[in-house]
Amino acid sequence: MIEIKNVSMVFERKGLAKGGEQFKALDDISITIPDGCIYGFLGSNGAGKSTLMRMMCGVYKTEIGSIEIDGRSVWDNAAAKADIFFVNDETVQYANFTLEALGKYYASYYHSFSQEVFDRLVNKLSLPKTKRLAEFSKGMKRQAVVIIGLSCMTKYLMLDEAFDGLDPAMRRVVKNLIMDEMLDRGATLIVSSHNIAEINELCDRAMLIHKGKLIFADEIDEIRGGFRKVQMARKNSPVTRGELEAAGVQIMQYTCSGSVVQAVIRGTEEDIMRRLSAIKTDITEIIPLTLEEIFIYELEARGYGSGIITED
Repeated sequence: MIEIKNVSMVFERKGLAKGGEQFKALDDISITIPDGCIYGFLGSNGAGKSTLMRMMCGVYKTEIGSIEIDGRSVWDNAAAKADIFFVNDETVQYANFTLEALGKYYASYYHSFSQEVFDRLVNKLSLPKTKRLAEFSKGMKRQAVVIIGLSCMTKYLMLDEAFDGLDPAMRRVVKNLIMDEMLDRGATLIVSSHNIAEINELCDRAMLIHKGKLIFADEIDEIRGGFRKVQMARKNSPVTRGELEAAGVQIMQYTCSGSVVQAVIRGTEEDIMRRLSAIKTDITEIIPLTLEEIFIYELEARGYGSGIITED
């Protein structure tokens, strides 16, 4: 289990002023990642997803708050790091390795490295073992590094934009490959992606951060169950925002077109219907939201992409 408690990260931008300027990349983040789950990291560009992953695997030191993996701090702890493999969003550092050499390199650090898994996955994806990764396409590089991560047989695998550069068919192949390998041994997968539908399909839990702050973290079914789109029609006069607010619902977005009103409301369907029961309408319809819609509405409510993100 990974426990992240009250974690903040402050960077200093140098050269902007005497002594630099401080920038808070993470602001009091607390989440728990249970063993054996697939956990999705969602967030706007620059939200802090990659920073948090680097802290979780010991690249950055946790100075504010704490991160414990199975009860151990990972910073400067070789035994804890042996249980983690981190695939970051860059592959340039592997350019001069062949895939075969890269496997041997990581086998020297990870005693759990499985040559059998490595050979099987390389053959399955038909990647050349003796060709330098500098000669690989972007998608082939991503496949190669994922193979290394799976072959190290760690308890925790962290993938930062791991499917970037893969065409749709290969994305599905690699996702299925990861799922098969990780689930077979009960390992924990943490994955970040800008493809929200992918997170919805792949993960059973997710969190959303924006500007370093945690917006939500829960099981995906619980997240989706906590938001609804409500459409209401009334002939004589449309339902006003004030009427909805007086009913005690939390409105994320309100639009009105003629006699039809559409509102995105935070809450369960049962609670929303109970609160709106006193408002007389000709038609009231409750519609579930997708994870992508929740992502957009949550960020719009915080001013992200204002004037750019519009509804169809």
